[in-house]
This record gives sequence, C-alpha cells and structure tokens, in this order.
Amino acid sequence: MTLPNILRPPLLLQELQWIADPVSYMEKAAQQYPDIFSAGIFGGQHLIFVNHPQAIQDILTSDRKRFIAPGEANRILSPLIGDYSVIMLDGDRHKRRRQLLMPSFHGERMRAYGDLIGQLTEKVMNKLPIAQPLSARSAMQEISLQVILEAVFGVCEGERFEHLKSSITAMCELFHSPLSASFLFFPWMQRDWGAWMPWGKFVRDRAEIDKLLYAEIADRRQQDDRDRVDILSLLMAARYENGESMSDPELRDELMTLLFAGHETTATAMAWALYWVHHLPKVRNKLLQEIDSLGSNPDPMSIVRLPYLNAVCNETLRLYPVAMLTFTRIVNEPLELLGHSLQPGANVVGCIYLLHHREDLYPDSHQFKPERFLERQFSPFEFMPFGGGSRRCIGEALALFEMKLVLATILSRYQLALADGQAEVPRRRGVTLAPSRGVKIQIVSRSRE
Repeated sequence: MTLPNILRPPLLLQELQWIADPVSYMEKAAQQYPDIFSAGIFGGQHLIFVNHPQAIQDILTSDRKRFIAPGEANRILSPLIGDYSVIMLDGDRHKRRRQLLMPSFHGERMRAYGDLIGQLTEKVMNKLPIAQPLSARSAMQEISLQVILEAVFGVCEGERFEHLKSSITAMCELFHSPLSASFLFFPWMQRDWGAWMPWGKFVRDRAEIDKLLYAEIADRRQQDDRDRVDILSLLMAARYENGESMSDPELRDELMTLLFAGHETTATAMAWALYWVHHLPKVRNKLLQEIDSLGSNPDPMSIVRLPYLNAVCNETLRLYPVAMLTFTRIVNEPLELLGHSLQPGANVVGCIYLLHHREDLYPDSHQFKPERFLERQFSPFEFMPFGGGSRRCIGEALALFEMKLVLATILSRYQLALADGQAEVPRRRGVTLAPSRGVKIQIVSRSRE
C-alpha cells in the first residue's frame, strides 16, 4: 500500500519512541512533514497522522463511503473498558448507543451537578495539609473521582463506594508511566503471571471492580427506584427504539468507560490548569478579578459562563491536550487527501496535539496565552480537545463544567503556590498526556486573606 510521507526509522523503534516520548516523536515528525505523515506505531502497521484543519474536517465529517470508524480500531482500550462500550461499537449500534447516553450529560443534568462539584472540591481540599508539598494531580483525581462516582451512582459514602474508589485509583496508577503503559500497546505482554506482576495485578483489580459494579447493578434492578436521577439509574431506565434496555455487560462497560475516561482525563486537565495559573501570576490575578466580580457564593451557572475562565480552560486543553489523537478512521474507498492518494484499509487519525501547535493557528504555540480564545473564534476542526465527528467525547460538557467550577472554587477559597521552581513537561500516562511531576503545590492558606 502506498502511504504518504513514511517515517523511516524501524517500526519497533518508532513504537518505542511513541510510547516513551510521544510529544518529541510527533514534533520531530511534523518538522519533516508538517501536515501529514505515516507513523509506524500501530502494531507493525502504519497510522497516518493528519493535523491540517480542512483535512481533519474531511475525515471526520465525510459519509461512510469514504471513511469508516470501526470500534475494532480502538482495541487498545478493550482491557480497560470492555467490548460493549460505545467506544467499541460500530455503525448503527454505535449511533443508537450514543443517542441513549447523551441525555445524561446535558441540559438540567449539569445544573444538578453544580453544587455537588463545589462541595466535593472543598471536602477534598480541606483535608490536605497546610504548607506541605503535595501532588495537585492526585488531589484533582480525588475530586474528579468523587464527582464521577456520585454523578454515576448517586452515592458518596458506604463500604461499596469506598472499595470502588480505592480499586479504581489503584487500577489507574498501574499505567502512570510510559513503561507501565507499554502493557496496553503490546498484547504479548498481557499475560497473567500472578498478582505480583503488573498485568496480573491489573486483572485482579479489574475483577474486583467488576464484582462491585455488577453488585450495584443487581441492587438497582431489585430496587427499581424510578425517582433516582444518577447516571446509572438513567441508563437502566433508557430504552432503545425497539423497547429493549441495556444488558448488565453493556451497563458494566459503559460504567467503566465513564469511571476511567470521565475522571482520569478531567483530573489531568485540572492539574495542568492549576500549574499554569500559578506559574503565571498575571493569569491568576486576572482570573481572580473576574471570579470576584460575581460576589460571594455565586451561582455555578454564572461561574461557567465567565469568559476569561473559559479562555484559561481552553488554553489549558489546547497546549497539552489530554487526548493526543482522534479515534481511528479507516479509508473505505480510494480517495485523495492533501494531495496524497489513499487506498482502502489505510488507518487515519487527526493529530490533536499537532493541530493545537500549528503556528498558523496559534502563534507562539508553546506559550500559555488564554487571550487567544478571547481574540478569535476557532472552528471545531482547529480546536478539538474532545475529538470530533461521530466519536466526539460524550462527556465533554460535564468535563468542562467540572473543570471550571473546581478551578474557580479553589482559586476563590484557597491560597496556593507552586512548591518548587521546576517546570512541568508532558509525559505519557496510559494513552494520555499528563504532567510529568504531578504539579507540586502547597496550600499557603485556606483563605485568600
């Protein structure tokens, strides 16, 4: 198969570089081939990286005759979220499942989560020590996990809740570094050699989470409480057009998707935001001035509409997008893209990271400048931290809502400072990008005075 702009290093070396240091890998490739290149990181096959906005739009919005988006292409996530998640489905099955899930993340549901997010943020922050270095990312993960667990299950206490929280945290930490993340990229490493080995521990942690999730599902089916409005209850009550409801394995996989995609990524984004806001005092001061303009105890919906807060969150998501790539599309018929002929079977992705660092869109792209988003409106194919097309992240609204409210709550109620002068750089965490050192901060005071 003829491929555009093939990178020449041996395939295994490319895959190791992609796992160990994806940012350097992408930036070096883009210096050689700015808009499109073929990378040998796909289990011995090539993946075509595209970061030109119009080309990405063509890929993500064309009809199924030109590109298809099979769930099978997302197989790397299967050990984490299972085979029945919306991410793993194809065609009409994928479309129907998205339609079933979408109402849980929009409209009045966001309002219901507003006060909860503020309360949980204070609960976690008030437990942290004063004047001692700590990991902002760990604190944000605690907040985000509690938010998603209460939003999903409608409970925030009890033995099952605490057990589930600790099991999920332990499972996430298994893939915290490029070395441990390599288990996801090499199927031959996914062998259960016992609990003392990484994959064996992962399998046992996953089995423990499954037991807890299926127990919760079984309890809900017996209760049949139609007044509950948590996401699990909404999903159990939802019906496809033919009247059928989701099976227990389908519910389990959607819950796993929500628990992992719904809290890990948001926690990372919030940690990055805290880093930049405290690394750049002018940004912090301007943001505080805007938040203070709402007075004491502002309504959550007023907070999320603040323009500079929105710009800070967008710039955070632009600079180091948690998800580096869109989900894979596969060429379905011969076509031309950016002057290159592509044949059926070619695997294509939009490269979100490189798109967000195009100098023609974002001058001085490695600098944190929230004003970009006040001075210009970017199209969905110029700024796309949540992907695009039919596989755009369902939880986008909740993630942004949470990010804004947590950041505003922390800044308005606590005085923080970076614990040292060392710069944070992005590093692989599973299939995402996260701060290499976790953003070391300390709480100076539990009030701003």
